Amino acid sequence: MSEVTMVHGEDEFDLPTVVEVFSTDFWKAFAPETILICGLLLIFIIPNLGNSKFRIPLTKVRVPWFLGGKRFKVTGSPAIPGILATGTLFTALGMMAIEAIDGNMDTTAVMSNGIVILQMDNFSRFFEILFLAAVLLASMASLDRIPAHTFEGKKSLEEMYDNRRQADFYILMLTTAIGMCIVALAQDLFVLFVGLELASLATYVLVGFHKESKAGAESGVKYFIVGSVASGVGLYGLSLLYLEFGSLQLHTIAANWADSTILGTIALGLVLVGFGFKVSAAPFHFAAPDAYAGANSPVAGVLATASKAMGMIGLIRVLLVIALPEAGADESAIWLYTLATLSVITMTWGNVAALGSTNPKRMLAYSSVAHAGYMLAALTAVGAWKWGEVEAPGDYAEAIVAAVLFHLFVLVAFKLGAFLVLGLLEMEGGASRLSALSGLARRDPLIGTAMFIFMLALAGVPPLAGFMSKFLVIAGIVSTSVGELWMNGTVSFSEIHWVWWLALAMFINSAISVFYYLRIGVVMFLDVPEEGRRKPLPYGASIRMAIWICLVATILLGLSGDTLIDMCYRAADSLNLA
Repeated sequence: MSEVTMVHGEDEFDLPTVVEVFSTDFWKAFAPETILICGLLLIFIIPNLGNSKFRIPLTKVRVPWFLGGKRFKVTGSPAIPGILATGTLFTALGMMAIEAIDGNMDTTAVMSNGIVILQMDNFSRFFEILFLAAVLLASMASLDRIPAHTFEGKKSLEEMYDNRRQADFYILMLTTAIGMCIVALAQDLFVLFVGLELASLATYVLVGFHKESKAGAESGVKYFIVGSVASGVGLYGLSLLYLEFGSLQLHTIAANWADSTILGTIALGLVLVGFGFKVSAAPFHFAAPDAYAGANSPVAGVLATASKAMGMIGLIRVLLVIALPEAGADESAIWLYTLATLSVITMTWGNVAALGSTNPKRMLAYSSVAHAGYMLAALTAVGAWKWGEVEAPGDYAEAIVAAVLFHLFVLVAFKLGAFLVLGLLEMEGGASRLSALSGLARRDPLIGTAMFIFMLALAGVPPLAGFMSKFLVIAGIVSTSVGELWMNGTVSFSEIHWVWWLALAMFINSAISVFYYLRIGVVMFLDVPEEGRRKPLPYGASIRMAIWICLVATILLGLSGDTLIDMCYRAADSLNLA
C-alpha cells in the first residue's frame, strides 16, 4: 500500500490509501461488496442442489454431482432465494452502516495497471447504504408480493412462481444492488458506465418481470428501448471525452477541463443524456410513468429512489467534479442557464402532469420527475457559487450538496413506503386506479394512516422528513443567492443572484403538489370502498414490516436526523468542491 497525491484543478489533496485490485487489503476494505457477490452466487447454487450424479466415462461408477436432479426438500423450497437475498442485503448494509455512522472510515482507492478505478470514501459509502436500504426493503416486501407456492394460503393468488422464477427475481435484485454500488465507487467514467448498465439491464427485466400482464410487458419494452437509446448516446459521449482528453479518469478530466474545446462540451452534453434518463429529468422522463405503472410496486419503488440516486451520482460527478464552472468564465453562463431552465421545466412538468393522473403509480412517477427538478436546481446553485457571481463562503456548496444527499436518502423512506402500500393493494388485485385506495383507512386504519403520512412527507409538511429535506435544499439555494449581503442589514432584489428564483419556483411547485398528495388522503378517508374491496387487506408480514420501517424512518428523520445530516456533510466534504 502507498500514499499518493492527485490534482483537482489547482488544489492538491491527499488521495487515500491505494490498494491493488484483488489484493488482501482489497478484500478487507470491500468486504460488504464481497458479501453481495457471494450472496448472488449462493442464489445461483443453493436452489439447484439435488441428488444428481455424474457417471465417469467408460465406467458404471456414478459420483454425486449435487447440481440438478431431484431437489432436496430444504434447498428446493421456493422461499430460499428470497431469504438468501434479504439476508445478504441485510448483512452487507449492517457492515456499511456501522462503518459510516462511526465517522472514522478509512478512504481506500483501488488501482489496476496504474489507474484508480474505484474509491471507497464517505461519498461512495453513503450512496451504497442508500442503495442497499432501498433494495433490502423491496426484497423484504417481495417475499409477500411475489409469494412462493409453499406459503400456506397463497395458492389462490394470480402470481404463482416456482423455485426457478423466485431465483430469477432475487438474482436480478442483487445484480441491481451490485451495479449501483459500482456506480457509487467508480473513479473512471467507463467503470461508472459499466456499473450503470449492469444495474440498468437488471432493472429492465425487473420492470417487465410480470410478462403475463399486458401492462408489465409493455412497460418493460418501452423502458428498455428508451433506456438503450439514452445509454447509447451516453456511451458515444464517453468516446468523445476520451478523444478529447485521452483518459476517462474523473480527476484527469477535471484537471484539464479548463483547456477543453467545444468537443469536450458536446461530449459532456451527450453523457448527461444517460444520467438525465436515470433521474427522470425532462425531456428524458417519458418512459418513467409507463415503467412505474407496469412494474410491481416494490420494483417501482427502487426505480423512484435508488435508481434516481444512481443517476444523481453521475450528475454530481460530471457537473461538480469535472465541469464545475470556473470563476468569471463567460462560457459557464451557458452551463448554468441551461441547467436552471431544465430544473424549472422538470419540476413544473412533473407536478402539472401529476395533477391530472388517476393512476397512483403514475402520479408517484410524475412526483419523482418533480423531485428531480428540485435537485437540479440545487446543483445549479452550486455552479453559481463557483462561478463567482455570489459572495458566499465555500461551505455553502458543501451545504447544498449535503441537502441534496439528505433529500435522496429520506426519499427511500416515504417514496418507497408509498409504493409498498400500493404493493399491498396489488396482492388483492391491483392498484392501477385511484379508486383502489377508496376507504383504505376504514379497511385497515394503520396502513391508511401510514399512506397518509407518506403523502404528507412527499408534500413537505412538517415535522416529517420530507419537510426537512425540502427546507434544507431551499435554504441552501436562498443562502447562495443572498450570500453575505444580509450582513449589510438590507437586501434588495437587484442585488440577489438569479438562482433565488429557482428557490421560489421550488416553493411554488411544492405548493402545487400538495393538491394531488392530499387527494390520496381524501380518497382513503372519505370515499366508500369499491365493490370487491371491502374485506381486510392481505396480511403479508414481511411487506408490512417494510412499511413500518419506512414509516418510523419518515417520522424520526424529520424530528431528529442529526446523525444522517452529519453523514451527508461528510459525504459532501469528500468531493472537495471548495
